[in-house]
Amino acid sequence: MILEHALLAIKPGESAAFEAAMARARPLIAASPGFRSIAVRKACDSPDLYLLLVEWDDIASHRDGFRQSSRYAEWRAVLHPFYDPMPVVAYFGESL
Repeated sequence: MILEHALLAIKPGESAAFEAAMARARPLIAASPGFRSIAVRKACDSPDLYLLLVEWDDIASHRDGFRQSSRYAEWRAVLHPFYDPMPVVAYFGESL
């Protein structure tokens, strides 16, 4: 199992619209082969910062599967306009 991590900095004042967009986007990622789960958490001390955690079977399921799919094009169209700056994605392995 691989854990994808990204900090999502949302344009000021756009958090409510981002949350609604994320609700629409979740089924796009959930339909991907190798997808296990998704969690999006809002920062306690910053109203426009979110933590995205996605569990995948492996990195290829995300990078070569979802990111190369038409579902990712839709995900990008729905969510990417909210980001400033664009998030950096990192992958983490099994728990120690």
